[in-house]
Amino acid sequence: MTATAEKDTSRAAAKPRAVRKYSADISAVGEPFLWGLGGALALGIILIAGFLALIFWNGITTFWPKPIAVVTLKDGTKVAGEPFRSEQFRPDAATLAEFTEAQRAEIAANDGFLGRTMYRVGNYDLFGEDFRWVTDAQVANIAYPESFFFFERQEWGSFVGAIASVDLAGRKLEGAQIDLDLLQSEQDDARDRFKTIREIERDDIGAINHYLNEIRLDVRRAELRHGADSAEVREVKAEAEARIAELQAEYQVLADRASAIKAEDAQYRITLAAVDGQTKEMQLSQIVRFYAANDLSYFEKWGVYLSRWGEFLTEEPREANTEGGILPAIFGTVIMTLMMVVVVAPFGVITALYLREYAKQGRLVAIVRISVNNLAGVPSIVYGVFGVGFFAYTLGGGIDALFFPERLPSPTFGTGGILWSALTLALLTVPVVIVASEEALASVPRSMREGSLACGASKWQTIKWIVLPRAMPGVMTGLILAMARGAGEVAPLMLVGVVKLAPELPVDGFFPYVHLERSFMHLGFHIFDVGFQSRNSEAGKPMVFVTTLLLLALIVLMNSSAIYIRNRLKKKFAGSQF
Repeated sequence: MTATAEKDTSRAAAKPRAVRKYSADISAVGEPFLWGLGGALALGIILIAGFLALIFWNGITTFWPKPIAVVTLKDGTKVAGEPFRSEQFRPDAATLAEFTEAQRAEIAANDGFLGRTMYRVGNYDLFGEDFRWVTDAQVANIAYPESFFFFERQEWGSFVGAIASVDLAGRKLEGAQIDLDLLQSEQDDARDRFKTIREIERDDIGAINHYLNEIRLDVRRAELRHGADSAEVREVKAEAEARIAELQAEYQVLADRASAIKAEDAQYRITLAAVDGQTKEMQLSQIVRFYAANDLSYFEKWGVYLSRWGEFLTEEPREANTEGGILPAIFGTVIMTLMMVVVVAPFGVITALYLREYAKQGRLVAIVRISVNNLAGVPSIVYGVFGVGFFAYTLGGGIDALFFPERLPSPTFGTGGILWSALTLALLTVPVVIVASEEALASVPRSMREGSLACGASKWQTIKWIVLPRAMPGVMTGLILAMARGAGEVAPLMLVGVVKLAPELPVDGFFPYVHLERSFMHLGFHIFDVGFQSRNSEAGKPMVFVTTLLLLALIVLMNSSAIYIRNRLKKKFAGSQF
């Protein structure tokens, strides 16, 4: 080897070899996209869990009895009430001008923020307000005296104060003479008298008024059929007058009995004293519940808590729906949702059967499917307008003219009612059932259809005994989605039948027993009404949370029942799940 060649070889050996670098487009790497999907899922779960936790905690703690604080302000005035909530706020110039120089300096040291607490003072008939804000700078002392009671009243909301005196049918007790056990017993008796009076006036006398109205309608019906001066009408009027005389005698007996109980009830009175010395005298029967808020044992608190839940689930609302129970709203929500399901199930399944099994696939069927899908996106208030215009005014007005002319001009079916509400929501949710049912029918294997037809079954027999049973889990999925949406809808119901307070339930003891023309209460509308239409939004806020919790529980209960049925069907036909 020559010297030149050796030199070149040594240079080549000494020169480092270049390393080739590879780069990849980040869009081709799956891990960042996977982490993004996982993060979005986690965020969604956190938001849903946080929402449910907020509703659950605020709803489940609403009825827990709270202590009563007596706050002495630096100007000498006193405020008594339940601490409702606290917050930090930045006072304006007018508020700062009311404080001393030292207080303003303390606020400035706290970055211009000042703490304040809202107290539920009650006593609206005395103070003209249910709640009052108290800033930390105004407080001189806070005490929790055992002599202060929390009273829940039939009217005017709660009362916070002490018992000044009690008059038990002429036996007057004051101060230490008042035996709380005796007072509790007398209050229970007074509530029984109150309920008895209400039963007489609403049930017994209400039944008499119902029969009197039916007699009036019978006379009116006879006049329309035979003429006002006909012999038939005179006969009907004679029978009506005899029956009216009997009912008036029964009414007088009931009225006398109610008056006697009222006279007895008026002898039991209680005088309450507010923290500022004002007094309020009322009948003992007007006190729904009372307790010494600062002197309750743990088990006594549970007693008050469970008593409030019992009233909430089984009684009617009072105080503009911000207190009392919501039984009519529970009843109306459940009945309306079940009626909606009964209507939407056959219509949705029949439509899906025709589109999937019978209709010739083409442009017209494609247009129908697109229209069904578009109906799912129509705002719910539009369905409400259609419901009140078509169902109530057109269809209901026609029913009134044909079958209830004696009731006109007062409408029977020609106005909002639970029937029209159920039909409107069925129209709103039927696209969901149609789409889900079509997918369920399509999931049934074609081989099963062909096998049935090969055995000699007709097309309808194949659908009835082979296709539909195996598609039922998917149909149930559509019904579950329809129930979940229908039970929570409010906007269309505001136009077609829901009311703030229903005087009568759709079911009662008078023929025909089920009255589909009646208006009703709904939990969703109750939430809207209490949260945004009550005279004090703060007073209605606890009822909003607890009603929302109950509405969610009802939806979960109804959906769980449907899911249980669906799972049973899936087990029966395990080979064709949807």
